[in-house]
Amino acid sequence: MEIEGVVVDIIYRNEVNSYLIAEFEMEDEITTIVGYLPFINSGDTLKLIGKYVEHKDYGIQFKVEAFEKLMPKTLEALEKYLSNGTIKGVGSVTAKKIINNFGEDTINILKYNPEKLTIIKGITKEKAQEISQTFVENLEIWQIVGFLEKFGIGVESAKRVYDLLGIKAIEEIESNPYILIDLVRGVDFKQIDKIAINLGMESNNSKRIKSAIKYALIRITYNGHTCTLKENLVEFVLQLIGTSKEEIENNIINLRLTEEIVVEDRENGSEWLYLSQFYEAEKIIAENVIMLKEVKNIKKINNINLKIKKIEEKTGIILSDKQIQAIELINENNVTIISGGPGTGKTTIIKSVIEIFEEKKYKVILCAPTGRAAKRMAETTGKEASTLHRLLEIGKIDEESLYKKDNNYQGAPIDADIIIIDEMSMVDTFLMSYLVRCIYKGTKLVLVGDSDQLSSVGPGNVLQDLIKSEKLATIHLDKIFRQAAQSQIIVNAHKVNNGEPFIAKDQEMEYSKKDFFFIKENNQENMLKQVISLCNGRLRKFGNYDFFDNIQVLTPTKKGMLGTKELNRSLQQVLNPHKEEKRERNSIEGIFRERR
Repeated sequence: MEIEGVVVDIIYRNEVNSYLIAEFEMEDEITTIVGYLPFINSGDTLKLIGKYVEHKDYGIQFKVEAFEKLMPKTLEALEKYLSNGTIKGVGSVTAKKIINNFGEDTINILKYNPEKLTIIKGITKEKAQEISQTFVENLEIWQIVGFLEKFGIGVESAKRVYDLLGIKAIEEIESNPYILIDLVRGVDFKQIDKIAINLGMESNNSKRIKSAIKYALIRITYNGHTCTLKENLVEFVLQLIGTSKEEIENNIINLRLTEEIVVEDRENGSEWLYLSQFYEAEKIIAENVIMLKEVKNIKKINNINLKIKKIEEKTGIILSDKQIQAIELINENNVTIISGGPGTGKTTIIKSVIEIFEEKKYKVILCAPTGRAAKRMAETTGKEASTLHRLLEIGKIDEESLYKKDNNYQGAPIDADIIIIDEMSMVDTFLMSYLVRCIYKGTKLVLVGDSDQLSSVGPGNVLQDLIKSEKLATIHLDKIFRQAAQSQIIVNAHKVNNGEPFIAKDQEMEYSKKDFFFIKENNQENMLKQVISLCNGRLRKFGNYDFFDNIQVLTPTKKGMLGTKELNRSLQQVLNPHKEEKRERNSIEGIFRERR
């Protein structure tokens, strides 16, 4: 259904994805609206399309599926809009003065005759132009939001489209709807294609075929790939748009000439296609890693074996042959890869390297791709570790910016003699390309990780690709140390990697005497009972494990009885139930309750 009204109060706003909960005033009632509503503020007049739903905690709400921002229909609504903070320099006092002076003509003044605003005390000619410009920009964004809806593009992308195309956005999109493939990640090509055909685009138009090719190359990145075989791409595009193979081949050549894609001819005669920005990112990694590898080894330490013996005497730990070999490799090479599964001694190597190089007054920097990994690295080494984003001073990378053709990011140079990166398997192509551009020649780079782990969420498989290249000094640790071997978790992890069953069939319901046990259940209700039972006493009896201090529940889904949301709710009811003396707050995400 469709409703119209004014946003009178914003209850909750998610700044990341623009999810909004607000009070919405219509002619004869006020209701709560929920949905993804970017650019919306108190005082805005909206036309909403959606449906009423009943939330079990918050009652009747209007769930927004699409919206259109309207010009305020009354002077009162217009005054609220002007004073809601979206127009810099206009507060409630100034908004009232504008309405009192210009009344029904206010919108025309703001759009076409802003110089008349100068009759109001405090508004200069420059400020009047700024107020007008902001007002008109907001109008244009509203129009773009509504226009893009028919292309299946979320409202959160409208501002990006406006920023890139400006006031001619709608005009440019109508002349070539396929431009949206380049501007917005995650668009539905078929929907854009259908609209373009309806607007008169010919099926063999080069704009259409080129966009289909680029769309195919973007699609492969969703599965972590950075390139694809040419014949696979051609087949995909044939099925997508039904044009001829010859026309696809010709447009691949044209895209190559305009440097929008790269075709790499490999030694075995195969041709691999990249979007140019992905190819450049891989090229940057390769060139910089080789450059770091081949410069003079100015941080090499003499008599490294004596230093290793001193470390053994100091710590009382006898290093294995491979651990010693790993430290020697780091000393002899500027770029080194240390690969190994859990319990194979990677942390001991890192701690030894820190000791040896810091004794020589070299500056050692530790980092990891995620906050959790950096925290664990700091705990196990006793030395500060940071995330790669913090180290490179890039904050949260805007995903859209990764796919720009001319992405020439230059981060702050890293002041370090040796950089050690843990959990390297989680580093994707773009993050690695940022990193290598920030490392001084002569700095040692040590990449530590488990090549058997899943690759990064983002495109690329950097650690495995570097290992497979056989261009860098690499050592693979495969011995499980005695202390780690006492953990059945680590032993079974290695069994799985080796293709061995991690537990015998006759042991399926038996508890391990150590830290691992397996409970087989096929029924969801029984699984939930087992999880609650384990968290609510069984693990405390088994090993004095307290739920709030050292138990974590992992599940592969958000939805359903065993998803994160329902599990959280079920565990909260048992482990931290409602009590009158406890403070709690309801939210769209659930109930937040203090623990006593």
